[in-house]
Amino acid sequence: MTLHIFNPEHDIALASGLANFTPPHAGRQLRRDLGFIPALWAAEGDTLIVDDVETAERGVRRLRRQLCREQSHALPPVKLCLASSKAMLCSDDISTVAPWGWDSALRARLLRLGIGEQLLPKEEQITVIKQLSHRRTAMQLLPLLRTEGTVGEAFECRTFEETADVVSRFDSVVLKAPWSSSGRGLRFVAKSLDGKQEGWQRHSFDANQEGWLRNLLSKQGSVMVEPLYNKVKDFAMEFSCNGDGRVSYEGLSLFHTQNGAYTGNILAAESAKCEALNRYLPTALLQHVQTTICNRLSCVLKGHYAGPFGVDMMVVSHPRTDGFLLHPCVEINLRRTMGHVALALTRMVNPTNDGDIRRVMRVTYSDIYQLDIQRL
Repeated sequence: MTLHIFNPEHDIALASGLANFTPPHAGRQLRRDLGFIPALWAAEGDTLIVDDVETAERGVRRLRRQLCREQSHALPPVKLCLASSKAMLCSDDISTVAPWGWDSALRARLLRLGIGEQLLPKEEQITVIKQLSHRRTAMQLLPLLRTEGTVGEAFECRTFEETADVVSRFDSVVLKAPWSSSGRGLRFVAKSLDGKQEGWQRHSFDANQEGWLRNLLSKQGSVMVEPLYNKVKDFAMEFSCNGDGRVSYEGLSLFHTQNGAYTGNILAAESAKCEALNRYLPTALLQHVQTTICNRLSCVLKGHYAGPFGVDMMVVSHPRTDGFLLHPCVEINLRRTMGHVALALTRMVNPTNDGDIRRVMRVTYSDIYQLDIQRL
């Protein structure tokens, strides 16, 4: 039996490095309201740890109604176990633990529930996962993916002065915290006009930006600086890594964001998603990037990480051409992603892989978070 956990606060928990970590209110509510999500990939007889059984049951029933409306595959029967109920879990029945993402806070929480240490990664392994989740990994992968038709560069700066120097080389940049989530941990800086001369003269950090930067350098040790590109479209490639380090491609994720926060995914056959991207990028380029990621990250992850992960990308319009370029590695999410959720839902909604069936999966909020499947 596999024990599944939806812990969407994983990124900020990992950044904190704390075993006794308390997520912010929004993270706790998201975990409670959407705790049923692993039912999409769980097998019959598996167990889900949830914060509120009644809320999770409502979520499962609602999702089953939507899948029934779509004449889709039904969700398999799973057991819902209250996160605070140690008595309901028996380690003898559990063969695997599959969370959204591994961090010290989740490890400590599962130990308190009586889950055997042999089923959990050691603290040393979680430390390695944290280092691999640093945006530095994406920065190091990016040059290996660069080829004709691509764009993208990133810099890691460890002092305020070094940051200011790198920022001064570009018209506008985005500063990124090494560990952050859902569009948080980002600041945008553009060249400012000098009133005495025409044109862009210098960059200026306002008081809030400078305070944020100095605090980040103190807490996380560095900041990532990237040129700000003219983004046309967000998307991602989803992967999984097995125990021996082999990386497998799972599918494309075409998603939407608002103010940096995730809002939804397209549910469609892989051929339809490729067709949507082919308006901007050639298939051969996408296949090259996909293959290179599988080969390169296999070496990086072997012996350190097993599980799902995603690589965020974007289509960029080029200021000096009429065409588009691919930024092949905006971010690496060393955990399960909403793109994996969308792929699981797509397999249910469109089991025959019909290219004409297209839906959208949205996460909506009105007092509670809900997962919705809507027709396009």
